[in-house]
Amino acid sequence: MNKLLKTGCLAVYLLALIGLFTPLPFGAEAPLRYAAVILLGAHLLEALVMFRHVRRYPGALPVSLLLTLLFGFLHWWPLRQR
Repeated sequence: MNKLLKTGCLAVYLLALIGLFTPLPFGAEAPLRYAAVILLGAHLLEALVMFRHVRRYPGALPVSLLLTLLFGFLHWWPLRQR
Protein backbone atom coordinates (compact mmCIF):
# COMPACT_ATOMS: atom_id res chain seq x y z
CA MET A 1 0.00 0.00 0.00
CA ASN A 2 2.85 2.36 0.88
CA LYS A 3 4.48 1.87 -2.53
CA LEU A 4 1.19 2.52 -4.28
CA LEU A 5 0.71 5.82 -2.42
CA LYS A 6 4.31 6.87 -3.10
CA THR A 7 3.82 6.08 -6.78
CA GLY A 8 0.69 8.23 -6.74
CA CYS A 9 2.62 11.17 -5.28
CA LEU A 10 5.33 10.81 -7.90
CA ALA A 11 2.71 10.56 -10.64
CA VAL A 12 1.11 13.85 -9.57
CA TYR A 13 4.52 15.59 -9.56
CA LEU A 14 5.54 14.10 -12.91
CA LEU A 15 2.26 14.88 -14.64
CA ALA A 16 2.29 18.44 -13.27
CA LEU A 17 5.81 18.86 -14.65
CA ILE A 18 4.83 17.43 -18.03
CA GLY A 19 1.79 19.72 -18.04
CA LEU A 20 4.12 22.72 -17.95
CA PHE A 21 5.45 21.83 -21.40
CA THR A 22 2.62 20.08 -23.19
CA PRO A 23 -1.18 20.00 -22.98
CA LEU A 24 -2.66 17.06 -21.10
CA PRO A 25 -5.99 15.36 -21.83
CA PHE A 26 -9.10 16.98 -20.41
CA GLY A 27 -7.24 20.17 -19.47
CA ALA A 28 -5.63 18.47 -16.48
CA GLU A 29 -2.59 20.79 -16.40
CA ALA A 30 -3.96 23.36 -13.95
CA PRO A 31 -5.55 20.91 -11.48
CA LEU A 32 -2.37 18.82 -11.42
CA ARG A 33 -0.23 21.91 -10.82
CA TYR A 34 -2.46 22.94 -7.94
CA ALA A 35 -2.39 19.41 -6.51
CA ALA A 36 1.42 19.30 -6.74
CA VAL A 37 1.80 22.69 -5.05
CA ILE A 38 -0.64 21.72 -2.28
CA LEU A 39 1.17 18.40 -1.72
CA LEU A 40 4.57 20.09 -1.56
CA GLY A 41 3.24 22.76 0.81
CA ALA A 42 1.65 20.20 3.11
CA HIS A 43 4.80 18.10 3.09
CA LEU A 44 6.92 21.14 3.87
CA LEU A 45 4.79 21.78 6.96
CA GLU A 46 5.10 18.11 7.88
CA ALA A 47 8.90 18.32 7.58
CA LEU A 48 8.93 21.27 9.98
CA VAL A 49 6.47 19.84 12.50
CA MET A 50 7.81 16.27 12.46
CA PHE A 51 11.50 17.17 12.16
CA ARG A 52 12.51 15.04 15.14
CA HIS A 53 11.19 11.95 13.32
CA VAL A 54 12.67 13.04 9.99
CA ARG A 55 16.09 13.16 11.70
CA ARG A 56 15.83 9.45 12.56
CA TYR A 57 16.47 8.47 8.94
CA PRO A 58 19.66 6.38 8.83
CA GLY A 59 20.96 8.26 5.78
CA ALA A 60 21.84 11.91 5.30
CA LEU A 61 19.48 14.56 6.69
CA PRO A 62 19.08 16.37 3.32
CA VAL A 63 17.97 13.09 1.74
CA SER A 64 15.44 12.55 4.52
CA LEU A 65 14.12 16.09 4.06
CA LEU A 66 13.80 15.55 0.30
CA LEU A 67 11.95 12.27 0.85
CA THR A 68 9.64 14.02 3.31
CA LEU A 69 8.95 16.79 0.79
CA LEU A 70 8.11 14.19 -1.84
CA PHE A 71 6.16 11.69 0.26
CA GLY A 72 5.25 13.34 3.57
CA PHE A 73 4.05 10.94 6.26
CA LEU A 74 4.75 7.99 3.99
CA HIS A 75 8.42 8.65 4.71
CA TRP A 76 8.49 9.75 8.35
CA TRP A 77 5.74 7.52 9.78
CA PRO A 78 7.87 4.34 9.70
CA LEU A 79 10.73 6.34 11.25
CA ARG A 80 8.40 7.41 14.06
CA GLN A 81 7.48 3.86 14.90
CA ARG A 82 11.11 2.74 15.40
